[in-house]
Amino acid sequence: MNRTADAPAATRATARQTAGPDRPSRLLSRYRKLVFLTWFLTLDLIMFGAFVRLTDSGLGCPDWPGCYGYLSPLGAGQHIRDALEAMPYGPVSAFKAWIEMIHRYAGAFLGMLIIAITWCAWRLRHLPRRSPALAGCVLIMVCIQGAFGAWTVTHRLMPLVVTTHLMLGMGLLALMTWLAAREKAHAPVPDAPGAERAWMILGFAVLFLQVALGGWVSTNYAALACMDFPTCHGAWLPAMDFREGYALLRGLGQRASGEIISQDALTAIHWTHRNFAFFVIALLGLLAWRWHRTPGLAGPAHLLLALLALQLLTGLTTIFFQWPLLIAVMHNGGAAGLVLVSVTLLWRLSRPGKSARPGRETH
Repeated sequence: MNRTADAPAATRATARQTAGPDRPSRLLSRYRKLVFLTWFLTLDLIMFGAFVRLTDSGLGCPDWPGCYGYLSPLGAGQHIRDALEAMPYGPVSAFKAWIEMIHRYAGAFLGMLIIAITWCAWRLRHLPRRSPALAGCVLIMVCIQGAFGAWTVTHRLMPLVVTTHLMLGMGLLALMTWLAAREKAHAPVPDAPGAERAWMILGFAVLFLQVALGGWVSTNYAALACMDFPTCHGAWLPAMDFREGYALLRGLGQRASGEIISQDALTAIHWTHRNFAFFVIALLGLLAWRWHRTPGLAGPAHLLLALLALQLLTGLTTIFFQWPLLIAVMHNGGAAGLVLVSVTLLWRLSRPGKSARPGRETH
């Protein structure tokens, strides 16, 4: 009789011992899927943000977080019609309002996914080499990013605020790429001198600077300041005003004094981004070529070479075809892709002789 009574208890104990190890395994699997999904959506959101900026939809809803106080442009129809009647070619229309609000909805959804990632990372903290610190940094970054998203509207597309919003988005993508790279299997990277990683850090730094310069071009609408290539206004060194062009505390299309920004200032912004690009392409191209046959690095190195070629092509096409929307969005997406690949290479170079394998906590 005691054996009969003890049987259910023994069965439950065995079930707990069997199910116990499976729970972290299932949670880890969900965590990985969530990381890859969020990583992909972060890249998509950056490209959609470029679409918002390039279609001049940043003030499609001139308040935040709603649209004229409503949750969607549907309730703000009369306000939008009134604004469109007052300024037929202004920043407000039903189409632009929907573009802006869809971007905000997507950003909010991304924020919820990152909260879920942070919660999962905290639940998995007891596993070996499973610190939730990086996930926590991602959560902080997306909160700051959301704040700057609001300020882009309340500060009326001030170039410094919009460019910072873009760079925070790229920083968020870099952190999400680091999270995803830890979960993706790859061939072991051979032991290499510390200089290899140092060169990649330098490459990533100059890339990030170039992205900031490109963001400054876009937020100041200077993409067509030079309509010829390789010269600018028919000269290798055209008339330029760097002091005015790179004055940070000013409104859109304005000098710090409030006057309309000069063509020489816009030329300086465009010329700097265009010519610094050649240095970035040369440095990253040489690094990618150096590693294009190295186990564990060959795949990202090949992708890096392809993206550099794409950036050069889309950059030149933007000039020759006067900034077509699709090409401009692709150029922004290419920049995000370069950040993604560079971070992947940095991750793998930081772990020579090791490989990440799903199912193992190798961080």
